[in-house]
Amino acid sequence: MEFPSEIAWLIPIVIPFILGLLVGVVIKRTLKLIFAVAALVIVLVATGTLSLTFRDIYDKAMEVLPELIGEGETLKNILPYSSAGFLLGLALALWRG
Repeated sequence: MEFPSEIAWLIPIVIPFILGLLVGVVIKRTLKLIFAVAALVIVLVATGTLSLTFRDIYDKAMEVLPELIGEGETLKNILPYSSAGFLLGLALALWRG
């Protein structure tokens, strides 16, 4: 696919910006979901419906964290996080998204 030379210079600016917007929206919605689940767990523990010990939480974290770190390493190599357009899109999505 060929782009006219008048707009071809915009492609390396627009694509990282759009990626930044999408990643920012995903991060913001994920954080909202995490806070909602944490609040639910706190209420369930406070009412006695759910019993958690520190050891249970620690064991589950040690099971899941290596997988999360591996995924993070993969995303670090894929996303253009050093691009100004990406960072601007990310900041805009986190602020307003």
